[in-house]
Amino acid sequence: MKEPGLDHRHRDKNGEISRKHGNTLVRTLRKLYGAGFAPGCSDEDKLSDVLHKFDEASLSQLHRDHDGRLLEGKIKSLS
Repeated sequence: MKEPGLDHRHRDKNGEISRKHGNTLVRTLRKLYGAGFAPGCSDEDKLSDVLHKFDEASLSQLHRDHDGRLLEGKIKSLS
């Protein structure tokens, strides 16, 4: 993604998400957000490796849950 998100801070948020949840597999995130999450990425890809490839819809979902401090709990609930 070359354009900043609506808040113009996507790079900062992406770095924080990657540090905290970088080992999370795309497969796990698709269980949360649906099969259309992170199109073009493999189920086996780690979030930290492919976060820069995410489309705006996928990034928005992650940012919303991360900002609301919900992401970690949602990921843990799937374990």
